[in-house]
Amino acid sequence: MHSYTASMGLKTAALFAFIGMLLVTVVYLSTFLNDLTAYFHDAIAIMTLLAAAIHLLASLAVTMFFFVFYRAQT
Repeated sequence: MHSYTASMGLKTAALFAFIGMLLVTVVYLSTFLNDLTAYFHDAIAIMTLLAAAIHLLASLAVTMFFFVFYRAQT
C-alpha cells in the first residue's frame, strides 16, 4: 500500500496563487483601461466603467493578500 503526500508546500502554493492573481489583475487592468477609453468616447455607460473598476480593485486586493501571505511564510 502506497502513502501519498502533498508535494507542494504552503509557500509554493502561495507563490503560485500570487502569480495567478497577478495575471488576472493584468487582464482586469487592460479591461478597465479599455472601458475608460470607451467611456471618454461616449461608447459605454458609467455603470460599465464602475463594474470594471470594482473588479480591478477586488483583484488588486486579493493579489496584495497573496503577496503578503507569501512573504509571511517561512
